[in-house]
Amino acid sequence: MRPNKIREHWAAGRPVVNGWLAIPSGFSAETMAHQGWDTLTVDIQHGLIDYQKAVEMFTAISTTDTVPVTRVPWLEPGILMKVLDAGAYGVICPMINSREDAENLVAWTHYPPEGTRSFGPIRGLLYGGPDYPEHANNTIVVFAMIETLQGLDNLEEILSVPGLDAVYIGPSDLSLALGCRPAFDDVEPPVAEAIEMIAAKAKEYGKFAGCHNGTPEYALKRIEMGFQFVTIASDARLMAAASKDALAQVRDGLT
Repeated sequence: MRPNKIREHWAAGRPVVNGWLAIPSGFSAETMAHQGWDTLTVDIQHGLIDYQKAVEMFTAISTTDTVPVTRVPWLEPGILMKVLDAGAYGVICPMINSREDAENLVAWTHYPPEGTRSFGPIRGLLYGGPDYPEHANNTIVVFAMIETLQGLDNLEEILSVPGLDAVYIGPSDLSLALGCRPAFDDVEPPVAEAIEMIAAKAKEYGKFAGCHNGTPEYALKRIEMGFQFVTIASDARLMAAASKDALAQVRDGLT
């Protein structure tokens, strides 16, 4: 089976640098993948992407060594199984609030006897290889998002679930849950403390920790903090920022 670069990086002690895809376009996904990201996450939760477009984007990403990951809309077995069947090598699931949630997430992303995933990897076989069924459970990476008060309260129970590989922080939702303004980077003190605590607890339980960031500077800070999976902005945000900067340079030159 094709190795998962996420696991290879982690085994070597290297962080994974993740890009984020919100634009529903195979060409956009392929362009991002050719820039050398370790992984790209197709966002089906808040991006403008449906399942069929996600499959097209996984296919486009597969023209490179970049690993296709997806954030599903919710903790629901159907979509989890379908994105894995489509060739996703990692899943990020939002709003995991309890041990039961985490156990369901693991069950629905693993074949028996470890879980209850139904068999039918229609594109997974093409991407992963003919021995996909034998190795999928140990190759795919499963992230539980910690972004609510309930999730924080039950963090240790969530982290103790066998088969869960990692947790992922959405700083904006976590900020709202703590009564603060939503932000990626310059978060308020209660959120900063929670982010540090999650990273420390993940390490204590032998799990990996990921976090969304608005800028490369904060991604580096969070790597120093112990995060092993860092996202930088998104395709839409990067395009907007580069466009704004280019336009400003021309207008400044005309004044």
